[in-house]
Amino acid sequence: MRVLMLKQKIMFAVALSLTAGCAIQPTGSGDSADQPGNVPEAVIAMAAPDQDVATARLVPEDGCYWYEHSGPVETTLLPLRTVNGNPICVAREA
Repeated sequence: MRVLMLKQKIMFAVALSLTAGCAIQPTGSGDSADQPGNVPEAVIAMAAPDQDVATARLVPEDGCYWYEHSGPVETTLLPLRTVNGNPICVAREA
C-alpha cells in the first residue's frame, strides 16, 4: 500500500515538473496600449485622484486599465477607477 502511494507521488511530481515549463510567455513588446504610461487623455481625465496614471496600462485580457500601486511591501496592479469607483474599461466589440 505504501509503495503504491509513493509511486503515485513520484509520478505526480514528474508530471508536474514536465508540464511546468509549458506556459506561453510573451516575447514581443505587444500593442503600445498595454505598455505603462500609454493612456489616452480621456482616460486620464476620468481617473480618480490618488492613482498613479503614469504607470497605467490597458490589460488585453479584460479590456480594462490597471495601474501600479506601490505599497510598503509590494507593488500591485489595481484597476484604474473613476471618481464614482467604476473601473475604466474599453468598449467590447459585439
